[in-house]
Amino acid sequence: MRLLDLSVITQLFLKASSMQRKRAILTVAAIGWGTVAIVMLLSFGEGLKLQMMKGRRGMGENIAVWWSGETSKVWQGLPTGRRIQARMDDVDYLRGRMTAASGVIGEMTSWNSNLTFGRTTVTGRVTGANWEYGELRHHFPQAGGRFFNANDEAEKRRVIFLGDQLAIDIFGDMDPVGETLLVDSSPYLVIGVMQPKMQMGTYKGPDENGSLIPITTFAGQFGQQTLTNVVFKARSPESMPQARRQFAESLSAKYRFDPTDEQVTGLWDTVEGARVMQNIMIGLQWFLGIIGGLTLFIGGIGVANIMYAVVKEKTREIGVQMAVGARRGWITAPFVLQGFVYTVLGGAFGLVIALVMITLLALVPVEGNQALEFLGKPTLSWQIAAATAGVLGTIGMLAGYFPARRAAAVDPAETLRYE
Repeated sequence: MRLLDLSVITQLFLKASSMQRKRAILTVAAIGWGTVAIVMLLSFGEGLKLQMMKGRRGMGENIAVWWSGETSKVWQGLPTGRRIQARMDDVDYLRGRMTAASGVIGEMTSWNSNLTFGRTTVTGRVTGANWEYGELRHHFPQAGGRFFNANDEAEKRRVIFLGDQLAIDIFGDMDPVGETLLVDSSPYLVIGVMQPKMQMGTYKGPDENGSLIPITTFAGQFGQQTLTNVVFKARSPESMPQARRQFAESLSAKYRFDPTDEQVTGLWDTVEGARVMQNIMIGLQWFLGIIGGLTLFIGGIGVANIMYAVVKEKTREIGVQMAVGARRGWITAPFVLQGFVYTVLGGAFGLVIALVMITLLALVPVEGNQALEFLGKPTLSWQIAAATAGVLGTIGMLAGYFPARRAAAVDPAETLRYE
């Protein structure tokens, strides 16, 4: 396009916009409102997705949890209904055979132990676990404390690690690290308190309400050798199917049952759960995006209607311009430019408002409010910005293109009879 054409098109656009100032303001406001709607909806969806993924990671990543079960298939002459329950020494046995797993731990659980400090007694959950439990299950200690280690487990030390809420229930505002706590009348040294965390999944109850001691110490005090459950971590999400297969084959080889017997080998696979959750969140974001897109599309229809009205009002003028030899681009381009500019201005205006709202909402404290902690805070990502810009640009071009095409189709002779 020549420089002269650009100059003429720009002059025609500026003249039309100055003559229709009120209409232009209303159009920009409509697009701005639509932009605020789509950006806020998608940002809330993104914030919810990030919060749910954070909550899912609270229990640990790429882990699977197995409980004991009864056989449902006959195997090598052995009947159904046999109880299969792992023991403490099975942890080392499984570690040596599960190459696809980066960690295997066993758990023993006492559900109603009395935890006493001074005059305060709380009935709570005490779990005996291997020392790798802290890293694998994301039990990270608060400053000044620690999780029990390999020496604590090997020497059967009476040390205990508390969930953050349980620590508050027993000690209140007092720092429990270094204090002696009675567990069913046996003294334990408190060595750490778990950092507060968001946890979406649980298989024994929230981690914040439990306590942990070395598995060897638990076995000595409670006289137990069988495991309540086994937890293992795959080296990667892609390794989980192989880790599950190795677990079933290893356990079935020792306890003689069919490795395909799901009544025994069935477990909770958090990788599969994460995949389902991710699909749900993608669907939710698409749903919110469609709602916001429709709102913005309605604003685009308003722009197009206004441009059609402008074409109708200027029918005689367009006819005269064409009759005196105006180029086709001089007729169509101002309408396309007008629709596009109105849309871009409205989008920029709406985006600024949305950014201000997102920034203000980010300042709202969510600690202690379970609803807000679950929903998370609206988050504007580059994907959301790119999607909004793409939708705005498309709507702006279409809103100007179709009225412009109608203007270019005007018959100069017919316009002489137009009132």
